[in-house]
Amino acid sequence: MSAALSGTESAADSAAARVANRRGSFGALYSGNARSVIARGLLATRSTNWLVMLSGFVEPVLYLLSMGVGLGSLVGAVTGPGGQQISYAAYIAPALLATSAMNGAVYDSTWNVFFKMNFAKLYQGMLYTSLGPLDVALGEIFLALLRGFVYATGFTIVMAAMGLVTSPLALLMVPASVFIAFGFASFGMGITSFIKSFQGMDWINFVMLPMFLFSATFYPLSVYPEAVQWIIQALPLWHGVELLRELGAGVIGWGTAGHLLYYVVMTVLGLILTTSRLRKLFLK
Repeated sequence: MSAALSGTESAADSAAARVANRRGSFGALYSGNARSVIARGLLATRSTNWLVMLSGFVEPVLYLLSMGVGLGSLVGAVTGPGGQQISYAAYIAPALLATSAMNGAVYDSTWNVFFKMNFAKLYQGMLYTSLGPLDVALGEIFLALLRGFVYATGFTIVMAAMGLVTSPLALLMVPASVFIAFGFASFGMGITSFIKSFQGMDWINFVMLPMFLFSATFYPLSVYPEAVQWIIQALPLWHGVELLRELGAGVIGWGTAGHLLYYVVMTVLGLILTTSRLRKLFLK
């Protein structure tokens, strides 16, 4: 036991020494080798996690078929962005795409990270090498973005097959979905670093489910009282839903830029949080 502890301390000392030898404060955070984290994640996904990834793609498609086609036959046409009349399926499809991007990014950067951080001790091992906390953060976030890209591309193809893509600008929903996933993934890993038990992870679902149901996913924001509308507009998923809905309908404006700016700020703050937490947990 004492030998194992001694070995761990020695490895930690070595890691600290390597960090100290890097030039400048940024060198202590980033060694330029995030690709090794990505390569390890792709290998693990190919061998064990591909069924989990498939389930994340199927879920929003089932929602689109049941709510968009089934319930949509009762609802009829609704008012979309710019006041144009669109089918109910075309109204909720971009919202489900935004939700899919959020789910893929959040589950990849929370549950996946929680296991690696607290049980597999994967990050601790990575940071005992030349990797810095920003290498680990960027590598894990890239994997979450790749998952979001696969989901977004597949879902957009399904939308096109159902005749729900009516504007060339709808193609921009794919990179926009990846951008949405970036915002959630950058924060997810940092928040997970504060959680120490499986019971604590339930808070993630506790936050995500109401955000999915009430972020104007299935009906317009105007159905809420004004005070509630302000709360909904502060939520990140609402900005993702509106961004993709406007792109899907080909109606863009200053509001579209505002939604993008929201995710730029969210991503920067999330990267700062995640990097500082990894550094505090494993390098001090």
